[in-house]
Amino acid sequence: MDTKEFIQIRRFILKLGKMLHKYGTPAFRLEAYLNEVARYLGVHASFISTPTSLSVVIWSDRHEDEYSHAARLDPGELDLNSLSRTDELANQLLTGQLTLSEADKQLSEIDAMPSPYGKWVTGFSYGISTGAFSLLMGGSWSEMYWSAILGLVVYFWVLWSERSKRVALMMEPVAAYFVAFLACAFSRHFDPGMNIPLTILSSVIIFVPGLALTMGLAELSSRNMVSGTARVMDALMQLFKLYFGAYLGVATGFSVFGENTYNPAASLPYWSTWLAVIVLCFGLVAIFKTRPKHIPWALASALLAYSSTALASDYLPQSIGSFVGAFSLGILANAFTRIANQPATIVAMHGLIVLVPGSKTYIGLNSFISGQDFVNVDHLGQDVFLIFMSLVAGLIFANVVFPTKKAL
Repeated sequence: MDTKEFIQIRRFILKLGKMLHKYGTPAFRLEAYLNEVARYLGVHASFISTPTSLSVVIWSDRHEDEYSHAARLDPGELDLNSLSRTDELANQLLTGQLTLSEADKQLSEIDAMPSPYGKWVTGFSYGISTGAFSLLMGGSWSEMYWSAILGLVVYFWVLWSERSKRVALMMEPVAAYFVAFLACAFSRHFDPGMNIPLTILSSVIIFVPGLALTMGLAELSSRNMVSGTARVMDALMQLFKLYFGAYLGVATGFSVFGENTYNPAASLPYWSTWLAVIVLCFGLVAIFKTRPKHIPWALASALLAYSSTALASDYLPQSIGSFVGAFSLGILANAFTRIANQPATIVAMHGLIVLVPGSKTYIGLNSFISGQDFVNVDHLGQDVFLIFMSLVAGLIFANVVFPTKKAL
């Protein structure tokens, strides 16, 4: 291997690694995938990935050429469209359908690609996702409506954060503050009996880091200690920022509009929960930028995860039900990699959103600080811990029983 070829290979690997990091790939998957690509391209490599950095060392067979690179990166956000296309591109390179220079050029095109759904569809998705989550948490039809309206307010802040770095740094607490303040205003003038804390939680659920906590624990279980610890602590800090913003917004709203008295609405029919799961999944399609051809798989993963958990919880403790749901989801995700030759993450993320107890973590924080519960949940802290552990264990067992053929 001459020096010119080595430079071309290491540039491609570095660009591929930064792009996969940008799309929210967990450390253990990113490192394993890059090692596969490096072996195919005929070089040796070592990678260390954390949520905010990527370190790369690449060397030729006899150490004629060596290269090291360490980059400070922003934490990645889920972009399943770009992740899927990047994986397809890497597959074409590994099967000889593309040259290295062609693959490098197409990587740049993928990186500049906008969302396939546009801002209007994405904004609508924020509204229906937050409304659906309110139903999933046992809210009434009116609380679903207000959660959807406030979900659009959250999307306004998301759009603003894309244009302003200063807004991006404070987006979570400020968005939670305005949502909480508006919820108090709606309660005073339009719906006096609404469940304000539940409406606030549903409105900011996109920011609640239950998924990040689960990914962090999965990284810790795979011995990626630095990345796992950093991801867990970042998720906890995001949770604290959200809660502080909501707490300050409610305090301000109550001082301006007066406190409200929550009047529980009549219980909704059981089918509304299943409707909420379906609508939530469709809303997440645009938020996660899932490709249209993967929508049936995404819907199937959410329904399978929720139904298997609900069925198992009828006969077993809830934490064991979450294990069954995660195990079923893991089997489906690994089957997806074999059938579609695409990353398991594309399917797994939609199902995990239904399963992860991020909302329960927020509820527990509210109970700890205020001493009040806005939903009836017993042994909350124990349940959150057991559900997190059950999710990680379910995914690990699924990989043992039906292993995936792809690192991503």
